Amino acid sequence: MKPTIQAKGADYWTKRISEQEMPALCSTVRNLETLAKDDVSSLALLGRSVMHDNALTSRILRVANSAIYNKGISQISTVSRAAVVLGFDSIRNICITAKLLTSLLENNHLSKGVYERLLKLMAQSFQAAMLARMMMNDRGDALREEVFIASLLYRIGESAFWSMGGEFTDSLDRKLTTATDKTEQHFIIRAELGTSFLQLTQGIARSWGLGEVLLKSLSQPDERMPEIRCIFIADKLSEALTLSEVNPKELQKYLTQAADLLDVSVEEMTNRVIHCSENTHKLAIAYGAKAIVAYLPDPARIIQSDEELEDSVLVRQADLSYQLGKLRQLTQYAVVKTEFNQIMQTALEGILTGVGVDRCGVLLLSPSRKLLQPRVMMGEDSQALKQAFVIELNDPQSVFSQCIDQKRSIWVNAPSSSDCKVQLDDALVEKLSAFGFLIAPLTVGSKVLGLFYADRHSSGRHFEQQDNESFTHFCQLANVCFTVSMS
Repeated sequence: MKPTIQAKGADYWTKRISEQEMPALCSTVRNLETLAKDDVSSLALLGRSVMHDNALTSRILRVANSAIYNKGISQISTVSRAAVVLGFDSIRNICITAKLLTSLLENNHLSKGVYERLLKLMAQSFQAAMLARMMMNDRGDALREEVFIASLLYRIGESAFWSMGGEFTDSLDRKLTTATDKTEQHFIIRAELGTSFLQLTQGIARSWGLGEVLLKSLSQPDERMPEIRCIFIADKLSEALTLSEVNPKELQKYLTQAADLLDVSVEEMTNRVIHCSENTHKLAIAYGAKAIVAYLPDPARIIQSDEELEDSVLVRQADLSYQLGKLRQLTQYAVVKTEFNQIMQTALEGILTGVGVDRCGVLLLSPSRKLLQPRVMMGEDSQALKQAFVIELNDPQSVFSQCIDQKRSIWVNAPSSSDCKVQLDDALVEKLSAFGFLIAPLTVGSKVLGLFYADRHSSGRHFEQQDNESFTHFCQLANVCFTVSMS
């Protein structure tokens, strides 16, 4: 009996895409990656490597002369000149992007359903690349461009598969269209292909030599390196933006994560995303990819969704699976010495999303040990809280003094109630949550450096015993990691 195509797996699909379906793109990417390693002759070789492709050269020059890349420079007329003016990394990425869009979008043989699926996917990937590039604006050109291309190719396995066309892709498209949720879709894909789209992307990335940043972002999306975190958030944010109906809560979630990463307010992040979306439309046209423009996020929809967000409150429910993942990371940090800030970031993410709080953070003691000052705050209004949340430790009976002096976690259920045994002045209560909060000491060995804080102020919820236990567990494990880090 002839073996079914479904049984082939990732290696088969990678080889077929590289050698049969997209050999020109595969060759271009490999050549450009080879040139990137030749610092002496890369610029000259780059010009010669694409000059035989008139359509590619035309796209490169059109993009290089666009307002996004050409900041008032005189007209660029050759690829070599573009590489000198804009830098090799920028031109290499323009080459790869132009070739990718051409290879994927000029497939007239695709059925309507598959082609529309491909257009949506490419629009999402292009928007993600632009978001990631924007989020890395304060980094070096080389890293920013590497993050752009990694984000663009983050779903190359899925895009390349749909671009093949034929009865098999049509059949899979119909099955996915009738699936009830993402879990069922993933099951169908694995059953039909013998692999997942993620594994297929990993196979292509290794085969084409697409770089460590892309490979790490695919295999370790929870990695705390800024560039890896940036790629993950940009992909999720773009996905939320390109849905046919924007989910305000999902959008708020990833806007908040992006804002936290850049240390800006959610409002500022929203403005940057809107501006980036406008630039994405312009650049897509410069690339000649007008087909995807209709599927890119409309800035007006982002503004409308932002207005809806003002009337909605993001309620993070406890996520035990997420908790377990973050606790495993911390356990690894307790074995292998890890940088202080990374431990703190992982613990706070576990508390924010895993325990399900509205905001949380770390406050450190001043050198005089008379003040607690915020070091990192996450969640709703985190930046405003970071600026205002300074606590004086004048009263030894205050809840914060007790937490530090007695080295124990404290659950304050109702700060302003008459039966509350701690001393909190009215000004401080206004900064905290009327619905209670959790605090725990941050220690290195036997020395207290500050404390962890968490509340559910925005959603107006009280904590339960299980929440307190989970919060305390994260803080205690983080303290073990801090001690190992400082030893």
